[in-house]
Amino acid sequence: MTRTWISDTPDEVEHPHVPLGINEMAVPRAAILLSLSTILVVLLSTVWISVDAYKFMNHLEDSFGSVDESMLEVDGRWAWEVDLLFDTCDSREGDWDWPENLSSQDDVFLYPGELRCDWEHQGSGDRASVAVHNRGNQTLDLLLEIEGADVLFSNSDDTQLLINEIPGNDSIIIEIEITEDIDESSFSIVASHVALVSSEVRLDVTVFKGVDERELHSQDGDSLQVHYRVWDADTGELLDEGDLPVNAGDDPNYIEGFGWSAIGLDIDADRGLIPGVDTGTSHITLLPPSIAYGGSDGHPLQTSWLRFELEVTAFVGV
Repeated sequence: MTRTWISDTPDEVEHPHVPLGINEMAVPRAAILLSLSTILVVLLSTVWISVDAYKFMNHLEDSFGSVDESMLEVDGRWAWEVDLLFDTCDSREGDWDWPENLSSQDDVFLYPGELRCDWEHQGSGDRASVAVHNRGNQTLDLLLEIEGADVLFSNSDDTQLLINEIPGNDSIIIEIEITEDIDESSFSIVASHVALVSSEVRLDVTVFKGVDERELHSQDGDSLQVHYRVWDADTGELLDEGDLPVNAGDDPNYIEGFGWSAIGLDIDADRGLIPGVDTGTSHITLLPPSIAYGGSDGHPLQTSWLRFELEVTAFVGV
């Protein structure tokens, strides 16, 4: 006779043995061990990443950060200058006066301080030339950046341009271009040493639209026919006048500044090839000796600043 409290199921089936580790206390223990392991792995990973980051920052500092500021200065100024070739520049902040005689300056710098210039453009796509002068004896690596307006460096098609190894006492010239039809605006070109971002030299430019737009804008590499006149910038003496073919930008046939003075000349679609039709523009540039005859020992114009007026009479193109 069975009783209600007596089970028909064997005891080992009704109450099976629970394997070690699967009981209700084992689960929290496993979770704790897993959490501790995870924390340990995170700590080790953090230490490893921190060590690698420290080594990386030290490497960067060794490569770029260890710069002697005194090596980048001349007479209390950063050793480089920036100017627009157009003869429209003056003191950037009104804190210095234009030299009465440019060629008789006895300072190592071309200008007494930073510049502010005007640029009259003839429509979107117009160009201009910017000169960077290294007035020190050390080779320079500079980063140039355009702040404001719709203007880019033509070389990089960007607002930033890295210039490596500018030799001491040398100059380089680069091209900038307008990407929009600007009525009037302003921008700045900031030149700083790659290893010392606080070492800024600024050029401020006011850009405004000319009365007559032109369809074609000369750029680096274009072949032009120009009429030119050149004066001594100090005496006003007319030194020469004539007509010449020129490759805008780098033209080894002439002084460095002459080819770059042709950047930004504009003409209509007739290209100046229709007899009796004159649609070319003109502008005036100012060239310091470093991009004129300064490198020609014994030349009578070796120390002279030159003022060029160029007018495009025919546009061949690339």
